[in-house]
Amino acid sequence: MTLDDIRSSRPVQMSLALLFGTIFGFLLVRGGATQHEVIWGQLLLYDFTVVKIMLSAVLVGMVGFQLLRSLGLVQSHVAAPTLGSHLVGGLIFGLGFGLLGLCPGTVAGAIGRGSLDALIGGGIGLLIGTFLFALVYPRVNRGIAKAGPLPWKTLPELLGGINPWFVVVPAGVLILAVFWVLESLGL
Repeated sequence: MTLDDIRSSRPVQMSLALLFGTIFGFLLVRGGATQHEVIWGQLLLYDFTVVKIMLSAVLVGMVGFQLLRSLGLVQSHVAAPTLGSHLVGGLIFGLGFGLLGLCPGTVAGAIGRGSLDALIGGGIGLLIGTFLFALVYPRVNRGIAKAGPLPWKTLPELLGGINPWFVVVPAGVLILAVFWVLESLGL
């Protein structure tokens, strides 16, 4: 199977998405990010497990994507950001996160490990939220979601079209430094 076969085959793409989503969910559960106490510990700034997990994901994703991009295997497709969409999305995400103590990714992982509150509160909440979003989006997309367009797409483009590795490498070093500081402080 060639790369073009993968790109043109929806079943293959969906299978890969399911595979990688399952692996990510397993790693979230294994790391403790699907436990309500860990999430609240992060929000109250005494347990930095979630920060470590997410920074690990950012580091692997950032380096992996850039490596695949350098080999010509993937392309970036960045949506035009707006202040309005970020504010509305952040408020909705924060409200759900604060009420349930889980975000959409960790809800799926918690459901996978058998959490009843995640299934009822999170699973049903995600379905209702998705339905309401689908109803409201056409109107919101003409209004607040278009408010305050932001002028950039990617950080390398913002920095004058520099080689992306000049952003990836320092960002990776910064992430490793944050890991070192958190571990040094016992967090």
